[in-house]
Amino acid sequence: MTVRLKPKTEIIVPRSIRRKAGIKPGDRVEFSVSGRVISISPKLSPDELQDEREIRDPKIRAAIRESYQEFLAGKSRPAEEFFAARASRSKKRGR
Repeated sequence: MTVRLKPKTEIIVPRSIRRKAGIKPGDRVEFSVSGRVISISPKLSPDELQDEREIRDPKIRAAIRESYQEFLAGKSRPAEEFFAARASRSKKRGR
């Protein structure tokens, strides 16, 4: 989408672009400039930032894929078993 800037107007991100980017009213965004390029990205909370880092971890992505395949195959396990396995893995990481 192309718009023409007038001398005294601020840049407004069109609603259709915000919707595609998943930006909602009240969200915090961060602006950065590199040469003549302006980038707008969501300002993530510490929890969201941790989630972003974890989702990029190949081991976590593999676990998610494996879990999804099990779900599609109809396999499941009790929540207590899941949380116990998760807790034991986190204790091993802490060492």
